This record gives sequence, C-alpha cells and structure tokens, in this order.
Amino acid sequence: MSLTTEQRYKPYAEWTEEEIRKIKENAASSPWHTNFHIEPPYGLLNDPNGFSFFKGKWQLFYQYFPFGAAHGLKSWVQTESTDLVHFEETGTILTPNTPLDSHGMYSGSAMQFGDKLFIFYTGNVRDENWMRQTYQNGVLLDSDGNWEKVPQTLITQPEDVTAHFRDPQIFFHEGEYYTIIGAQDIQKKGIVKLYKAQNSDYHNWTFVGDLDFQNDKTSYMIECPNLVFVDKQPVLLYCPQGMAKNVLPYDNIYPNMYKIADRFDTENAVLINPSDIQNLDYGFEAYATQAFNAPDGRALSVSWLGLPEVAYPTDKFDYQGVLSLVKELKIKDGKLYQYPVEAITSLRKDQGAPFANQTKTNNVYELELTIAADTQAEFILFADENGRGFKILMDTEKGQITIDRSEAGEQYALEFGQTRSCEIEPGSLTANIFIDRSVFEIFINKGEKVFSGRVFPHENQHGIMIKQGDISGTYYELDYGRKTN
Repeated sequence: MSLTTEQRYKPYAEWTEEEIRKIKENAASSPWHTNFHIEPPYGLLNDPNGFSFFKGKWQLFYQYFPFGAAHGLKSWVQTESTDLVHFEETGTILTPNTPLDSHGMYSGSAMQFGDKLFIFYTGNVRDENWMRQTYQNGVLLDSDGNWEKVPQTLITQPEDVTAHFRDPQIFFHEGEYYTIIGAQDIQKKGIVKLYKAQNSDYHNWTFVGDLDFQNDKTSYMIECPNLVFVDKQPVLLYCPQGMAKNVLPYDNIYPNMYKIADRFDTENAVLINPSDIQNLDYGFEAYATQAFNAPDGRALSVSWLGLPEVAYPTDKFDYQGVLSLVKELKIKDGKLYQYPVEAITSLRKDQGAPFANQTKTNNVYELELTIAADTQAEFILFADENGRGFKILMDTEKGQITIDRSEAGEQYALEFGQTRSCEIEPGSLTANIFIDRSVFEIFINKGEKVFSGRVFPHENQHGIMIKQGDISGTYYELDYGRKTN
C-alpha cells in the first residue's frame, strides 16, 4: 500500500490490530523471503546499526519501519549471534520516544562501556514546518534487554553544517574513543567530522576536525562513514551521495566507497597517504555498510542490500530490505578483500555435488567454482527452461566479469541499468556464489572483487544452465535451520 507522510510518521500505538494483521498476511504471501539473510517478516529494513560484541554475543541491529515498504518513523531491531552467521531477533526494539528523536531513530553504532552497551545514534526531528533537526543521542542497553535513553543530546549540530548531520560511528583507537559523523557542509558538500571522547566518557565529546582523507568534495552528503583498522592500516568506508562519476564511475543511485590509508593522525584528523577511492561492491545493491573492529582485532562488515529512493518488487507485499552476509576485511597487496566469516560453511547441508546443469534447485545454495585461464565462461542462475535468468560472464583472457539480470524475474530500477562489470587480472579465478531466493552475493578470488544484489525470480526460474567455458566446482545446498516458505 502507498502511505501518506502522515501515515509514515504516525505513532506506532495508533496502528490498529486490523491494519497490522493485513500487513503481516500480505508480507507472508511473498515468494521471495530469504532463508539465511537477515530480513524483516514485514515492513522495511534499511541500514545495519549497532554492530558490536556484548555479553558474549555478536550484536547487530537494523533500522526498521514496521508498517509497510516505506521510509517512515524508524526504530532499531536487535538481533544476536554466536557465530556471525545465525542471527536471531531478541524481541528488543529501540523506539523513538523522546523529543530528541520524535521522527525516528536514524543510524549509528554501539560499543560496550562497563556492563552496558552504549548505542550512539542520530535522532531525527521535524518541526511544525517540517524542517529537519538532528541530534546525536545515546541509549544504554543492559544484559537483560532493558534500555534507557541518555536524557541529553551528546553532540549538537555544528554551525558549519546543514541538518544533514548523522550516522555516528564510535571506535576505539590507541587507548582513546573517537566518533566520526557524516555531514553536509553549508556549501552543500559532503564531509566527515571527527570527535574525541574526553576521559573515555561517552557523555563528553570534543571536536577534533573535519577528517582529511583527500575528499574530492563532489558529493553533496556523506552518509554512514566507518573507520576500521586492518593490520593497523586505517580503512575508511563511506557513502558519498551524488559523487561525480568522473572521480570513479558507478551505476547505482548512490555509491558505497572506501579508501585505505597508511596511518591515522588523530591530533590533526588526517588519514595519511590515502589510496585512490575504490568501489566497495560492484553489484546492484550494497549500501550503508557498517564495520567495526571485534575484540579479537578482526575487522567485520555488513551492508544493507538495498538503496534509498528505489522501489523493489517486494513493496507490493508490504516489506523491503535485507542485510548482507557478515564479511571479514583483509588487505592483500594493497587491495581490500571482503569474504564471509568462516562459519558460513556451517550452512552446507552435505559434502556437495559437482557443478552441473540443473533444471530445479531450491534457489538456496552456494557455488564454489574455478574458471580456467584463457576462457570465456557463461552460466545462468535462476534459469528457466529456455535459459532466461541471471547471467554471469567471466572472461579470464581479457580479465572482465559481467553480471546481467535483465532476464531474471521481475524487473525494477531500470533507469540504473541491468548489467554490472568489473575488471580483474587475467588468468584463472575462483568464485564463491551465495544464492538465497532473492539475493546473490558473489566473491571473486575469495573477496578481491564482490558483486551483491537482488533478483526476484519468476516461479519457473529455479535452474542452473552452463552455456560455455572451462568451469569446475561444487554445488552445496544451504540450510539456515529455520522454517522457510
């Protein structure tokens, strides 16, 4: 259903049981619910938030609007995991319930302080003229799931930015706590601001400076900035909305990018010797990536496999959005690698079968493939009997990979194109491909290049068809261990 602005910002308690029942029933009738990805049963999921470790478990929240596939009054839903693969909702939902977040809890991060999880988030507020105001706020969550809001705002909007000032990411570095926040300056350019906690007190933040990462200043807003450390090297992940395509070409409505630096100068807010900007994901949907350094030092990340201002085929079923698999970040030869955590293999139901043509799969599987050098490989996933489906082409002679969803299921976002490509060094390569009903995640050479996105197949699109090329590998059926449609 299409919601008015009034409906999208109506208090949760004013929705009737009958309205909610209809939304739930409609969402349950969708053929595209995923098996092993985090997805709402109904309503809209967008940014991953609060990715952290607390009370012996991994914590991952998602931003949520319960009442249809619309961006409205946002809350946070808590999930927990012991292996970074199997996440379960706890029943805890953080809702907007103060004057500092009256129109939604927007994105943020989390970190343990003492015996509680401190959650740092942006409060979205609209005045009587519908003008936006933003506040950087806190929540304290205890081990029993009880939560309370910090009564005062923790960082106020600076004078040199517009109301687009959001998404605080808290991190610990060399004995100190810092946060970076995405912003739009008064010249309408995207920037990132750096703050430091005084005496390790999350109530008391001091501005350090605008982060110098050789910002091209062509975006009009930088969302969801994250700074993590991989083998002590700082990696900045960020979403520069409206970035000029002559800086780095991209096809999605908004890009998710990264830079690797040599060192982080905390006193002067400078990333020393940052790399050229790079595309984090070459697929159709990967946005608002959140990353953090785990207690064991690993850098872990997760993305929203969706994009703002894009309509999806699930909208008619009153739900939208899914999170990616959790990936570990590594740096090899100056390149950022992203690959699912080791426990992903626990989803495999058996020892697998040789990769081959199949007329009927459950569209819930992993492919572990090797494509020989000097070959042009082509195969179709979500294939129907005529070979129409999700096309993957790998040219290991020229060093190019292309994916094409123009014949795969219900079409959407056509204005942004239905193919994506990237270049890679010529020669043999490996591909691990995870298919989950309406999600694909493709990892080339164990994460050197990544393609993520959505495909919403027709009922008869459930096969695998090999068209050409020297391809070998294994097909694994996957099972999350929960009921599916």
